Amino acid sequence: MLTNPAKPSFYYVELIGLSVGGKNLPIPPSTFTDTGTIIYSGTVITYLPSSGYSALRDEFRRQMANYSMAPPLPICLLSIDPSGVSAQTLAASSGNKLTVVHRHGPCSPIINTRQKLNHRQILHRDQARVISLHNRISAASRKDKSTGITVPDHVGISFSTSDYIVTVGFGTPKKSFSVIFDTGSDISWIQCRPCAGGCYSQNETLFDPSQSSNYANISCSSAVCLSFGSACDASSTCIYAVRYGDNSSTVGFLAQETLTLTPSNVLTNFEFGCGEKNKGLFGSVAGLVGLGRGEVSLASQAAQEYGGVFSYCLPPRVSSTGYLTLGASGPAPNVRFTPMLANPAKPSFYYVELIGLSVGGKNLPIPPSTFTDTGTIIDSGTVITYLPSSGYSALRDEFRRQMANYSMAPPLPMLDTCYNFTGVGSISLPSVGLRFSGGVTLDVDPSGILYPASISQACLAFSGNSDPSSISIIGNTVQRTYDIVYDVARGMIGFGAGGCS
Repeated sequence: MLTNPAKPSFYYVELIGLSVGGKNLPIPPSTFTDTGTIIYSGTVITYLPSSGYSALRDEFRRQMANYSMAPPLPICLLSIDPSGVSAQTLAASSGNKLTVVHRHGPCSPIINTRQKLNHRQILHRDQARVISLHNRISAASRKDKSTGITVPDHVGISFSTSDYIVTVGFGTPKKSFSVIFDTGSDISWIQCRPCAGGCYSQNETLFDPSQSSNYANISCSSAVCLSFGSACDASSTCIYAVRYGDNSSTVGFLAQETLTLTPSNVLTNFEFGCGEKNKGLFGSVAGLVGLGRGEVSLASQAAQEYGGVFSYCLPPRVSSTGYLTLGASGPAPNVRFTPMLANPAKPSFYYVELIGLSVGGKNLPIPPSTFTDTGTIIDSGTVITYLPSSGYSALRDEFRRQMANYSMAPPLPMLDTCYNFTGVGSISLPSVGLRFSGGVTLDVDPSGILYPASISQACLAFSGNSDPSSISIIGNTVQRTYDIVYDVARGMIGFGAGGCS
């Protein structure tokens, strides 16, 4: 039994080799000894260095060649700590970095097969989010009939396609909750006891503000209540309300609480919504962390502490993990920055100047004004990338031309360029590039070019706007594997390839 003084709680052994069918595999012992091995009763699967696993897998397959193979099962590819020993994904949040997982993937702490959407549902809800983004209007007062209070009804974008979650802590002592993070939203909120107006079912136990020593409601006379345009109850406590584009909604008390991002990153007096009446398509998450540009968002509230910078990397597949980082994560030589634009009429969104597209290294003959006349935002919660119809048509036609050797498949909602790869051993995709002002190009990772509903129906992850005046939206599929850096303090957005590695 070996020891590791830095992590003395684990049981270390010295793995030096593997065999299959009595045959010792030609793997150098250093493959295992350089990183170390623990024996652990709580992990189901045995995890090995990739080269060691590849040798084991290949020999096992060779000796099992007489049997038919089946489709693979999804597993969570656990994060690796600096010592090389596999660590539990949700325990990996450290420093100023939170672990990001796909809420419907095997790494998710809230897997609920009954609430898992099929691809048509995902795409229809994605379209609803896009419509609500395009049609977002000023807040209007509506009457909350159950309380008799007139609540300024802040209009949020459709929530139900926001795919990525992080785990954060609320309260003193801290209670952990799985929440969506969304660059298209400002206010953060979680469901709270006693849920006087009703709550939906969530994965974790509801937050109970009476059990936290630091919880405090915000009064109606406070600056944040006045700036948010909220209403008051009979005790002069500030009330918030957000109605999302898919008709989901949350209503409750605006409050202050301790927010724990990681063990070493804690925000005191964090302003959030303690939701007492919540309904809609939220799945099993406890709530939402808003990363928009509004003053009540986490990004804005943490700006002084973290220098007005945050970044994330969305993983290439649902079985792997990414990260959300508050603050600059150090020098990033491969990150290229483009100006972050602003729209005073809709200040919560992150605008960039998209000026062109390329396919297979070929710049498409699209005038930059095709994109600049309507504008472009980057959004973590929209799945598909939506472009002006003429720009999308040029992209689609060139992509189809370069993919002419593959069989096409029936379309999916909003996706008209789909392929059937059944029986295809190797797929060669043309590159797709998004060109921004400042000489910056986002060369989409191969994992983000297609939206794969199945092996027989994988579709180009772009769509055209039906209204020529609608804004373009850079969706989360094309953002995969990139370090997306939001440097609000400098007014820049950066793109760095290989961010999740």
